[in-house]
Amino acid sequence: AAAAAAKAAARPTTSSSRSSLAALFGRSSFSIPGFLPLQTAAMATAKPAASMSSEEKFLFDLEGYLVVRGVFSEAEVAAANAAIDAHRGDIQERRDPELRNSKRGTHFAGDGESPRCDLGGILGWPKPHCDVFRSVLAHPGLLPYLTALCGQGYRLDHSPFVITQNKGSEGFCLHGGPLTGEGAFNPTLQYRCVNGQMFNSLLAVSVALTDHQEGKGGFCVLPGSHKMNFPVPQSVIHGRKFRDHLVQPALKAGDVVLFSEATVHGAFPWMADHERRIALYRFAPPNMAYGRAYAPSWPREMLEGLTPVQQAVMLPPFAVRLERPLVKPDEEAPTIDERAAKKKKFDEQVFGTSYF
Repeated sequence: AAAAAAKAAARPTTSSSRSSLAALFGRSSFSIPGFLPLQTAAMATAKPAASMSSEEKFLFDLEGYLVVRGVFSEAEVAAANAAIDAHRGDIQERRDPELRNSKRGTHFAGDGESPRCDLGGILGWPKPHCDVFRSVLAHPGLLPYLTALCGQGYRLDHSPFVITQNKGSEGFCLHGGPLTGEGAFNPTLQYRCVNGQMFNSLLAVSVALTDHQEGKGGFCVLPGSHKMNFPVPQSVIHGRKFRDHLVQPALKAGDVVLFSEATVHGAFPWMADHERRIALYRFAPPNMAYGRAYAPSWPREMLEGLTPVQQAVMLPPFAVRLERPLVKPDEEAPTIDERAAKKKKFDEQVFGTSYF
């Protein structure tokens, strides 16, 4: 504790151009338009977290995905599974042929009958059921990766949900990628790396809540496809060819798979005796959006009781320079690069609001 206090005391002070949200609003509580007011006393102290290593950056840039081991503890995994058990009655099965994610008779179809099951609303569940799922938004073990892969001010894009599968359940044919089926540029799913800075227009975060043994199904990926220049052939999409190029990583409960949606991926049929469970999130850069669940606002139950750092991640898309709260591993609360007061005042005179 003494060492931690000394480290905190030695930490450089924040410059005057950066402020905590509490200081920005000048009171012990604050609110962001469209969000519920929160008390700054509720701010969670983030544990120090290492940055994404040079080896991890190399692997992600090379293959388009990365497995981060042991992000969530046994207790956190148990809490997540207990919450799913409590809400099992809300699970929706994808039995309708139009909702299935594979073609009958293909490698991804499983037994042809057992469906994938989806469970939404996880951020809006009553406490304590929502707690573990909300922690993903700015988890100390994930924050350096989310920042490195989506940029400062990253945001939640899709509504997160849980996927469950029983033995024989269908997988998901290959999808995603930086090109359309016709081979045209797909601006919504892109990966770039410029001068060592990675960019993903959409990043998936898959939290394993049960073990995934090698060869037993679950997430699979076509490594390196985030840089492809030709569309994926239909024979590959449905698993008739090139299956030896697909990788299905073995996972332990608590591991997390990060993958660019520009990387072609899918899921093999679930063949293990135990139920498969994952929680799936998508994040985006601060000024980009693919999903639209945030508009005009996330559901109220998803916002109630969020910590300030979690609330910052739930903001709609807009640029960092327009005073977007930033979540950082070494800071206890979101910070903001304040825009010049004269510019905001001028915008108010022109547009009737502080931001254009």
